[in-house]
Amino acid sequence: MRKLNLIVVFNQTLTKALFCIRAKEPYKGLYNFVGGKVEKNETNDEAAYRELFEETGISHDDIELEHFMDLNYFKYENNIQVYYGILKHKVQLVEEKNKLEWVVINQELLNNEKFAGNYNIPHIISQIKTYLKNGTAIDKYQLHDYNKDIRIKNKEYNFHNNVNLFM
Repeated sequence: MRKLNLIVVFNQTLTKALFCIRAKEPYKGLYNFVGGKVEKNETNDEAAYRELFEETGISHDDIELEHFMDLNYFKYENNIQVYYGILKHKVQLVEEKNKLEWVVINQELLNNEKFAGNYNIPHIISQIKTYLKNGTAIDKYQLHDYNKDIRIKNKEYNFHNNVNLFM
């Protein structure tokens, strides 16, 4: 099975996520998470940091990545490893092939004509934010220093039984 990764990069207040605008297929012209292929001579974590740095200029000093979940597509023989991290400080982005853009986390992520992944993007973000909200990892990122600034509002929408994705 081919190993790939996706990296979800949040700003310090968890109100925006970093996206690339794909320059080639699949999903040419659509917004997607940064990421790429895991090479045979590297660990999964090494690949995630390498891809993140190559595509954005964000280094290990700027962010701590967590391997959060895997999406396995057996018919396509793809194993997609999903990583996430919250920036430690503001960074200067360095674009490689794809244009980079910070996107506000809201209902627009459900727009399948703008965002790649057939609704995987809002699903992934909601799962990570639920994990962080439940307190299982929030102290690790010292978000208690930012709590007064974090105002994540529940937004209702008709998708997957009206589950609130954007807490």
